[in-house]
Parts: sequence; C-alpha cells; structure tokens
Amino acid sequence: MSKPLVALVMAGGTGTRLYPASRADRPKQFLSLGGGDDSLLAETVERVGFADEIYVSTGEDHAGKVREEVPEAGVLVEPEAKDTGPALTYATHRIREQVGDCVVLCVPSDHLISGEFETAARTAVRAAVETEGLVAFGVEPTRPATGYGYIQPGETRDEYAEIAEFREKPDAETAREFVERGFYWNAGLFAWTPDALLGEARDSRLAPLVAALEEGDPERGFEAVESVSIDYAVLERTESAYVVPASFEWDDVGAWDAIERVVERDGDGNAVLGDALTIDAEDNVVATDGDTHVSAVGVEGLVVAAYDDRVVVVPKDNAQRVREVVAELRKQGRF
Repeated sequence: MSKPLVALVMAGGTGTRLYPASRADRPKQFLSLGGGDDSLLAETVERVGFADEIYVSTGEDHAGKVREEVPEAGVLVEPEAKDTGPALTYATHRIREQVGDCVVLCVPSDHLISGEFETAARTAVRAAVETEGLVAFGVEPTRPATGYGYIQPGETRDEYAEIAEFREKPDAETAREFVERGFYWNAGLFAWTPDALLGEARDSRLAPLVAALEEGDPERGFEAVESVSIDYAVLERTESAYVVPASFEWDDVGAWDAIERVVERDGDGNAVLGDALTIDAEDNVVATDGDTHVSAVGVEGLVVAAYDDRVVVVPKDNAQRVREVVAELRKQGRF
C-alpha cells in the first residue's frame, strides 16, 4: 500500500462508569486496568506502533498529560468536546493538512485488546483504500452483551463484508438473537481515507463543521454542530460502509463489572484490582488505588471501588448505574 498509514488515537472521553477511578482530572485512558503498570493510553499507542505516523486527539485540559504519557505521538487538541462525530472529522481534516493523502486508522485509547491486532488493522486499511469507503472492525461476540452496538454483515468481499445495518444496543433477548444470527460487536475502531470520511461528513449533519474547517475556522465549525457520534452522524447513513472481522480479543472495559473479564478471579469468583481482602465473599469486583485498603466480608455480587477520597458500592448487575452518580455529582460541581 503506497499511502502512509496514520494511527489516530481517540482520547477525548472520561469513562464516567468507572468513577471514582475515572474523574474529570483523570479520565479513563490514563488508568491502568489490565493488570500492568502502563496506562490504557500508553498501551494503545504501543499497539499502533507499526503505523507511519501516530496522533492522539484529546481536549485542551488533557493535552499536557497526553504529551507526558506518549511523547512519541503528535497531539491534536479538539476545540470542544462534542462526541466522536466532530472530533474525528476535525482530527481527520488536520491529519490531511499535515500528512497529505493517507489512510487513517482510528482506535479508542481506553479499550483492552490482546492478540493479533496488526493483521486485522492492515486488512482494514487495505479495505479502506480499495473500497474508498468507511471500514469498521467487527468483533465476534463471546456473550449476548446489551452494552454494545452490533453490526449486521452483508455480502462478503474477500477479507471484508459490506455492512447491511448498524444495530443499536439491544435488550437481552435481542442480543441473544443477534449473536445467533452472526452479528458482530461494533468495537468503535475504524479505517478510512480523509477524502472518504470528509466527503461523507459533508453530506451529513456535520456539514457546517466541514465547511468551517475548509475555511480555516474550526471553532466556528464546532459551535455550529451538536454533539453526535460518528456512528450516528455518518456510518449508519452511508452506503459505503464495510466491516472487517477482528480476530483479536477485545473489551471496552466500560463499567466496573468488566474487571472480572480482564483480571484473574480467585477461587470464590472475586476479581481484585489493587489492595483488598475478601473473607466469605463471592463474585465481587473490588478495585482500589493501591493506597486505600478494602476488606469485603460476607458479601456477594457487589462492586466496591475506592479511589482517593471516594468510594462507590453497587450491585454488580447494576454497574452501569455508576453514571447516575457522576451525573448527580456534576450537578453539585463535585465530579
């Protein structure tokens, strides 16, 4: 492939469902959640080290921290936090300005991936060049998860397939049906050429941003558009979307119950991250910052997360509700 390969690492989120580990001044991508010492961001940048260029897209508040964590990457500062639609449109435009004709591999900074990532990534970028379309990675489901979007594959073309439809996060029964029908999880990883993405964005609700970028006024462009995901704004509406099956293991570590999937559990089913003791306790997730000790005694099916001066206790089955805590604390100005 003659086009330069540019890895674009998306690091603008906060990961509110992992509060209190994830805070306004310490977003999820700066945490170490896979059992190692490196942050999720550092692990991601290392994972895409085969690219010709690496950029990280983030907000102004975290740009300095990104430069400290991954000095080998260029940093693109988003004018405003407005979800992945504006962020990826802006970053892709900036990359075209700086690199020229290339193919962009977009990867979230806060997911855990193991296995052969480079092979799938190179397949995706080849597909992006060959089809001149937008390419998503499809992860084969290991369970009927209700917290992920799904991709329904269509006609197969060599190493990739057309996307018949993107499906929103389903209920439990629908998720089981999706898995049985061979749908993929939408992992939020993409590949495209700048011309392909910006061309599609120009015909979407992101059009005012594209116009402003071409006129050299990104701030005005961000003011003119609403917060919207790239999936909803562009991918779900284009007729040129494709999916590459991903052979690697993937988890977005979206909530505290995910820790039991990425940390080895003890004989009673407890997943422990940090300094904790469990006695007569089963199937719990206990996570600490290492400075705070937690003892869980006689409890079952809980998440106990203690970081800094904050503690969250919630039934594991309701781990997604941590976002409600964050919403309330934001109202109080305490997040």
